[in-house]
Amino acid sequence: MATKATKRTTRTGQRKTGGRRRYGKAAGTKVKAAMQERKRGTLRSGRSGRRVTSRKQAIAIGLSEARRSGAKVPKKRSRSS
Repeated sequence: MATKATKRTTRTGQRKTGGRRRYGKAAGTKVKAAMQERKRGTLRSGRSGRRVTSRKQAIAIGLSEARRSGAKVPKKRSRSS
């Protein structure tokens, strides 16, 4: 009798990958902080200092801060021209 293959999941329901993690813990912490700043309305972007309201932009800011501080974050994807 064949056994049924099951997905290996963590307690939070996220799928486990076979080995190393793509993002480090420090990266997640930076992104979380940026998201909280955005919710409070205090997250600002770039030289102009405009207020950030976009969720995606807040994540990007958090990841770039993590990169600058030396956290484990994959390289930026290059844009196709």
